[in-house]
Amino acid sequence: MKKIYNIGFIAGMLAFTANVFFIIAQILQLLGLLSYPYDEISIYGFSLCIVIPFLLEILALHYVTPKQKKFWSHAALIFTVIYAIFVTANYVVQLATVIPFTLQGRADQIEVLVQYPHSLFWNFDAIGYIAMGIASFFVLPLFKKQRFDKWVRAAFLANVLVTPLIAFVYFYPNFSEKILLLGIPWIITAPLMMLLLALRFRKQKIKHFGNQQRMKQSK
Repeated sequence: MKKIYNIGFIAGMLAFTANVFFIIAQILQLLGLLSYPYDEISIYGFSLCIVIPFLLEILALHYVTPKQKKFWSHAALIFTVIYAIFVTANYVVQLATVIPFTLQGRADQIEVLVQYPHSLFWNFDAIGYIAMGIASFFVLPLFKKQRFDKWVRAAFLANVLVTPLIAFVYFYPNFSEKILLLGIPWIITAPLMMLLLALRFRKQKIKHFGNQQRMKQSK
């Protein structure tokens, strides 16, 4: 069990860190300080780096969840897997196929693979992040409304509430940069929930094994 707490903490911190670098790359792109292909390599690359750590963080959460609440953690894990599959497919295709072909002047050969508003892989991205929002919803019953848990719960709830905005940004018929700005709250809610859940693993480990140590000393 101690290893699972450690994995949850480390994975959560890695997911949070990758998310922060993604946000930095996105801001640099919007400010015109990062140009093609380095902007897309950075954005897709750091986004891809979020996937496995976040998946492991939720997997660890499922394994430390009491038996009577495992339905909720299992549901969260299922939707996290859906997120992982769709966004990984998108980012690998963009990094390994679209960008190299574009740099070689062969973009016309892979036009269907390019991510642009309402394209195939745009929709893959949408499904992924909506699935992440649904996963955030299913973890809510796992946290108490007191002490540190209430802050973790609040972060996940905030991400749940942002999800309809994410869906609107992806599926609104007439995409624009103004519409894209509606998704800005996600750059706060997503890394925050990953960070707070990671810190919760650390606190739970200290509490759990501290109690065990005190019990041994009292015998």
